[in-house]
Amino acid sequence: MQASTFEVPRELTLRVTQAEFAAIASVNHDLQLELTANGELIVNPPTGSEPSRQNMSITAQLWLWAESNPTLGLAFESSGGFELPNGAIRSPDASWVSRNRWDALSQGEKEDFAPLCPDFVVELRSKSDRLNTLQDKMQEYIDNGARLGWLIDAQNKKVEVYSQGKEVEVLDQPTQLSGEGVLPVFTLSLRNIW
Repeated sequence: MQASTFEVPRELTLRVTQAEFAAIASVNHDLQLELTANGELIVNPPTGSEPSRQNMSITAQLWLWAESNPTLGLAFESSGGFELPNGAIRSPDASWVSRNRWDALSQGEKEDFAPLCPDFVVELRSKSDRLNTLQDKMQEYIDNGARLGWLIDAQNKKVEVYSQGKEVEVLDQPTQLSGEGVLPVFTLSLRNIW
């Protein structure tokens, strides 16, 4: 089957079922797709080179920490999708799942969109991202079980920290972020982000 490209104007909403989403995603490997809890298909455009470089720094630091602490959990990059408890299928820019939650999944669940919300998520705002849309997405992660999330707004040099049971904390131009109790001894350096 040959895939065709198409554009959906921003003012239109395209709704699909989870099965239709899975079928679309399986033939469009080059597209970054997400599905909202109410069935809205989201096609995320590719980022520019600078946000890609910034995201690589974030993902690499998380991956190195996870590889050094394999009994704690696993790190994931932006192409991995997760089926959240509310039915949304989301792909954080970087994420981490605790080992016990990952090991509780079947092999089939691990190979598909894992049916869980990561314990930790990062979203990096690119020029095309609307801040309020990302803030809603971060709250959705927390509402669906994420224990810690960082919304990194490189344009404004701010980080919004989302945690279970706490108000959102806004940090101005931090040099590093702590994984708190969720990612023991993990520190993300932001020197390559600003």
